[in-house]
Amino acid sequence: MQDDSLVAAVDLGSNSFHMLIARVRDGQVQVIDRMKEMVRLAGGLQADGSLAEEAMERGVACLTRFGQRVSDMPRGSVRIVGTNTLRAAKNGAEFIKRGEKAIGHPIEIIAGREEARLVYLGVARSEMPIEGDRLVVDIGGGSTELILGNGITPFKMESVPIGCVALMRDFFPDGVFDAARLEHAKNRAELELSPYKMAYLKSGWTQAMGSSGTARSLATVIKANGWGDGAITKEGLAKIQAAVLKAGSLSALKLSGLSEDRKPVFVGGLIAMQAIFAALEIKQMLVSDGALREGLVFDWLDRDDHDDIRIATVRRLQRLFTVDVRHADRVAKTAADLLAQVAPAWGLDCHPESIDAPRYAVWLDIAARLHEIGLAVSHSGFHHHGAYILTYADMPGLTRPAQMIIASLVHTHRRKFKLQRFDQVDERLRDRIIKLSVVLRLAVLLHRDRSPKPNLSRIKLEAGKDKLHVIFADGWLKTRPLTRVDLEVEQSYLAMANIRLSFA
Repeated sequence: MQDDSLVAAVDLGSNSFHMLIARVRDGQVQVIDRMKEMVRLAGGLQADGSLAEEAMERGVACLTRFGQRVSDMPRGSVRIVGTNTLRAAKNGAEFIKRGEKAIGHPIEIIAGREEARLVYLGVARSEMPIEGDRLVVDIGGGSTELILGNGITPFKMESVPIGCVALMRDFFPDGVFDAARLEHAKNRAELELSPYKMAYLKSGWTQAMGSSGTARSLATVIKANGWGDGAITKEGLAKIQAAVLKAGSLSALKLSGLSEDRKPVFVGGLIAMQAIFAALEIKQMLVSDGALREGLVFDWLDRDDHDDIRIATVRRLQRLFTVDVRHADRVAKTAADLLAQVAPAWGLDCHPESIDAPRYAVWLDIAARLHEIGLAVSHSGFHHHGAYILTYADMPGLTRPAQMIIASLVHTHRRKFKLQRFDQVDERLRDRIIKLSVVLRLAVLLHRDRSPKPNLSRIKLEAGKDKLHVIFADGWLKTRPLTRVDLEVEQSYLAMANIRLSFA
């Protein structure tokens, strides 16, 4: 990234949408503009799991306004991510399609732990370094991220399904507060935290830090009313609860420091924070200026580190599922060699200078290194098991769409080539991902004998729109009758995708 480059990071949160525009200079980030709107997307999540039309319209209208600000920024300089509500919504893809049209840039959906990683990065890079470990708590509209880290590196990340919008919707839909209802909501929030409690308490930390709107609004109210110096404390939270009970309703709630746009979800945030203080035995929490959007920008700057995170994710899964790493390395190398030969004809070239460009080589490499992950479950249909694992595994360093692409590649790397296995892939990329799967299938097929010293250097590919011709060195196939049979079977499989395979 060159000096004086302008970048924008947009966080499509469950409660509010945020946009940050920054200039990069000498490896540092200078914020030059911020925009924020309370969209309350999570409030529009219906019983059937879909987003109500009104909520989608609020979100699209906000992105239309954001779009005016970034309309002149080149593609690849704007990164937009959706979080909990868009992960959960059945019609999230519909919102993304409308939202991308409104803002003019692509939207990614990130998994919970990837969100937690980015939040921690935003906080750690925005605050002074400390000795020891740091706990970061980010209470959003639909989920809460709990992260432990040292320096700028997180080592424990969880995304817990409690949030200020969700708590208001589930426990206070009429805007009425009393002691019993507050206690019931707090108990339910603590119940969601209970699976993580002991691990976090055992880890210990030097400093607890709150991120984003909920923490900031609670700290502001505590200070404005003389209940503390700006940090969040158990005593300060108790004072706020007493004021809430005295008011008795949302309409009557008036507190110094509480803005009108935060007011509708303020009590939900209070409940979530009280539950976290109780579960994790927190005495004091400071508030950071850094959050997910800052994390997105710093992640941009740390692209080499970002690659390291993906590598660490792959290695962790290989260890966990006892993958034959040497064999996977050989398949990955061959897949990369084959991709380089067909990329120009099949439109699979990569453009690393753009943050949103398709990462065909990266996706293929990860799929190749994890294509046998399902063997840890069963040899029978292990490509099905592998696809399931990769669909639902936590994979820091990857967006949800990228994860679905990798899962589809693993699902189709052997046996029948069923096109419905690509249904979860963005339709704009689907044809190219199908071609990418052909490359992986061929790499796996050529390594079926699992030889530690395969002689594949002289294999050449010639690709056309819907055809692939494989040229082997003279006499190579004669000494490998199994490979010839596999290629003949593969011809019928690829015909299912209207791809004509030939070889000589």
